[in-house]
Amino acid sequence: MVPLPSSPMPNVRLPASLTLLRSFAASGAVLVAGALHAQALPPGVHLGMSAEELQAALPAAERVQRPQRLSGGLVGNWRAAPVEMAGLLFEPTFFFAASQLRRVEYVAAAQSTPDSGASAFAALVQWGRGAFGTELASRDPGSAYAAWVSSDTDVYVQQVSDPRRASVRLVYKARQLRDGSEL
Repeated sequence: MVPLPSSPMPNVRLPASLTLLRSFAASGAVLVAGALHAQALPPGVHLGMSAEELQAALPAAERVQRPQRLSGGLVGNWRAAPVEMAGLLFEPTFFFAASQLRRVEYVAAAQSTPDSGASAFAALVQWGRGAFGTELASRDPGSAYAAWVSSDTDVYVQQVSDPRRASVRLVYKARQLRDGSEL
């Protein structure tokens, strides 16, 4: 987005409505930037760190009583306080494998939203485009997905729009390259 000048150019008079429109646009950009700043990993947190390093970076992080288990040995055994992003409250879970942080997952329930989280998903996709460039996307009748690659990290946003389990998910995970013979 092109920054808006704070005052009109010399000797040029802008109609009051255009000046007002510029003020609203600038305010909106600041609000959107503030609302979406949380998509980045928390300060001091990076993939590959140990649980002890996570605790040092996020002293309020807590162990999960019943950890989630995913393929590849990933265990979601740490969580942090919920974070508001794009109008929804996301709960972060930190997944470890081989004693290293390999995945950070933010999940928000969206059943109570009129659009099942579609506007939050759209806002996160816009954020992703700004942060990582053009996404790889797919859309099915009950879900939407957008993904990016950034160095050694895969980032994706997913929306499930089933009214009983509507949700929006933002995931950072360590990139795993595979040899073609492993497929």
